[in-house]
Amino acid sequence: MKKLAFALLLVTVTSVSSHAQSADDPVVMTVNGQPVLRSEFEYSYNKNNSEGVIDKKSVEDYVELFINYKLKVAAAVDARYDTLSSFQKEFAQYRDQQVLPMLVTDSDMDAEARKIYDETVQRIGPDGLIKTAHILMRADQQAPQSEWDAAKVRIDSIYNALKNGADFAELATRLSQDPGSARQGGELPFAQHGQFVKEYEDAAFALQPGEMSEVVKSPFGYHIILMKERKQLEPFEFHHDAIISFMEQRSMRDKIAQQKVEKMVEESKGKLTIASVMEQKAQDLASKDMDMRYLIQEYHDGLLLYEISNNLVWDKAAKDEEGLATFFKKHKKNYAWDKPRFKGIAYHVKDQGDVKAVRNCVKKLPFEQWAEALRTTFNADSVIRIRVEKGIFKEGDNAYIDSVVFKKDTTVTHLKDYPIDAHYGKVLKKGPENMADVRGLVVADYQEELEKEWVANLRRKYTFQVNDEVLKTVNNH
Repeated sequence: MKKLAFALLLVTVTSVSSHAQSADDPVVMTVNGQPVLRSEFEYSYNKNNSEGVIDKKSVEDYVELFINYKLKVAAAVDARYDTLSSFQKEFAQYRDQQVLPMLVTDSDMDAEARKIYDETVQRIGPDGLIKTAHILMRADQQAPQSEWDAAKVRIDSIYNALKNGADFAELATRLSQDPGSARQGGELPFAQHGQFVKEYEDAAFALQPGEMSEVVKSPFGYHIILMKERKQLEPFEFHHDAIISFMEQRSMRDKIAQQKVEKMVEESKGKLTIASVMEQKAQDLASKDMDMRYLIQEYHDGLLLYEISNNLVWDKAAKDEEGLATFFKKHKKNYAWDKPRFKGIAYHVKDQGDVKAVRNCVKKLPFEQWAEALRTTFNADSVIRIRVEKGIFKEGDNAYIDSVVFKKDTTVTHLKDYPIDAHYGKVLKKGPENMADVRGLVVADYQEELEKEWVANLRRKYTFQVNDEVLKTVNNH
């Protein structure tokens, strides 16, 4: 999903398959021989220029972005990216995530909810549900008999108090050693058979509302149990909404859909596969639901765009060392600085001897190797000898560098346990020493140049034509 989101974020436009033109939905443009309906363009434009979008485009400006996107997708199809098994598998996963929930009707959900309810009723059994309160004097199973004897004395005392009219909830709150229920006056939630230890369950289910048990011994200690309420599970209609909510939270809609698809495949006796069923269901939904049609096509084209853009622009630029070097040499003046910068490290040590040791460690190494050399030399084990900030600092980036290199009056906060501050490096007055100093900027600019060249080539290779009269009616018909 991250790949798709990244692709859609970068392109900022979507593409959908064209359908038959009608008087209500005329062709707004033709790209590479494929008509684009006004509704398709409106969907894309409105989605990417909604409230909250910072860089909103006019319809006219957006046309150029949309055409470029369509051309890139056309190039990806021509290059047969859509035939790659990796693409087909990933697209199917995205598509099915949208289609599967749509295969489940309200009746399907109600039927499954009824099944869950009936199974719950059966599991509860004829004895129904009980709500009890208890007071516990805890004793560990492995405790000596003396501990059990002491707990028994305490619980017997409480039992006698209750028999003489003491308030159960008040004593539970003050004395029970089950802190969770004690806060509720000893009260526990409704429960069914199997949710208590046997000793507690046998005693509790033998009580009627208002009755109190004698002292009950369990693996946890000694209990006094008060029966608060007994009931059967309410009718299905009472629990319907809660069960549906439970099902939605656990993605049971997808599970039901998968079961339906598997049943269709099984009943076809080899004529259908899961893939063929999902493909047909996607087509059926797209033919009836315009938003679903657009969404599915958005996934399809977004993945294609990511793959071809990554190969021809993003990844290519990042790995083309020769091209990057040439680009940097040609445009070096663009990376000049208006103020000097410090290329080096600010570091903090415990011992004065490490000040010189750090400098000796890195002074003959390329800047790119400093971090690893310092780590392996000084911080390789669990003892951190030094703290280091490495980079190309401008004024304001680091208070210590501001103070000692740029001679600014600033407050430097010293690191606890590393009282000695030092720095090592050089001041670059006019600009970067080499491409590595601004590699991130150079890669981004080189990518932009490759992108422009690619789009220019696509515009020469493929045909496109805009119907200006229809364009005027976008969002105005």
